[in-house]
Amino acid sequence: MASLTASSPPPLFLQGRKTLFRTLQKLPVFSTRERRNCALIVKATSDSSESSTSLSIVKSVQNVWDKSDEDRVALIGLGFAAIVALWASANLISAVDKLPLIPNVLEFIGILFSSWFIYRYLLFKPDREELFQIINKSISEIFGQ
Repeated sequence: MASLTASSPPPLFLQGRKTLFRTLQKLPVFSTRERRNCALIVKATSDSSESSTSLSIVKSVQNVWDKSDEDRVALIGLGFAAIVALWASANLISAVDKLPLIPNVLEFIGILFSSWFIYRYLLFKPDREELFQIINKSISEIFGQ
């Protein structure tokens, strides 16, 4: 269990239409008599099931890394391919974004798909468990377990 306590600073007010950077030294702040203290307390707990999933992925990658030299070369190749794919997809997205109508259509399709995905897999607990099973099955097929 973790906890966090924070106090917010006093609010700052701008005078006139000048920017914050030009009038930084001239900004008035509340005096200590007028200052209101606000405290924010956050307590977080974690389930062991979520952290164990990420740990199992790391352990399976470590196991593949420790097996042999051939698997190390394959993992390095997969990592390099992932970096190249990320670079290529970023360039492709920036090129498509410059086209006139396509970004708006793709944004609408993305909103529709995200809504469907939330309704299908995230809204109800049995559907979330089904999604976790699909993800774990895919991970085990990828790493050959």
